[in-house]
Amino acid sequence: MFDPSGKNPFEILDNWVRDAEASEINDPNAVALASVSDDGWPSVRMVLMKGRDDQSVHFYTNYTSRKAAELDATGKAAMCFHWKSLRRQIRLVGAVSRLEDEISDEYYTSRPYGSRIGAWASDQSSPLGSREELAARVEEFSTSYPENPPRPPFWGGFRLTPHEFEFWMDGESRLHDRFRMLKDGDSWSTMRLYP
Repeated sequence: MFDPSGKNPFEILDNWVRDAEASEINDPNAVALASVSDDGWPSVRMVLMKGRDDQSVHFYTNYTSRKAAELDATGKAAMCFHWKSLRRQIRLVGAVSRLEDEISDEYYTSRPYGSRIGAWASDQSSPLGSREELAARVEEFSTSYPENPPRPPFWGGFRLTPHEFEFWMDGESRLHDRFRMLKDGDSWSTMRLYP
């Protein structure tokens, strides 16, 4: 029986992502990211977790996008991983901030060339007249940077530093296992929740 008490929630996250790598068809690191606008409207979208440190998980985006504007404005976000094949999910709630340039640079240079050019070509979240317009921008930046494009100054990473995790495992007759872990100084307190 699953019980995260006394464990590091980040290590559980790592283990569950590894399990998902063997069972999910695509993107075992996909996570729903929720933010909220200035006028209080929530917004959620899928992103990819692309690394972590001892305190936070990392993801990347265009800094001029809607999500980045909302994250910068509030400094708060929530995430939810859901692995249908494993019948598991993890929720995270916490503070969000931009990653250091060096970390964003390192990740950007690890991406395939086409993805690096795509970061230059996409004016993310802005209206687009046609697919041809996007293709022309890709061609333009491919010509400007035929190899080793630098990271665009408007593109980079965020870290979400959770103060709350919730682990959920499917149970028979919908009697699921749910545990909430809250940051308590340098450790985590754990409580079981009704399903």
